[in-house]
Amino acid sequence: MSNERPTAEELRQGLTVEIIQGDQDVESEDQEPIIGEVGTVYEDDPAGPTVELKSGVVGHVQSIVHDR
Repeated sequence: MSNERPTAEELRQGLTVEIIQGDQDVESEDQEPIIGEVGTVYEDDPAGPTVELKSGVVGHVQSIVHDR
């Protein structure tokens, strides 16, 4: 399993992803990723593709959450 972030092209509306909000400290040990369904995909970014979740939260995708 790779730790590479997905690209914007790989993301689709309705996918469940794990995001980090842009104003969170990416280096922080206690950051909590947000998990939700993709509503809108914006663009690729060095921090990960920017998306808006259906909940309205905007952030950078760290990974796609697969069924557990």
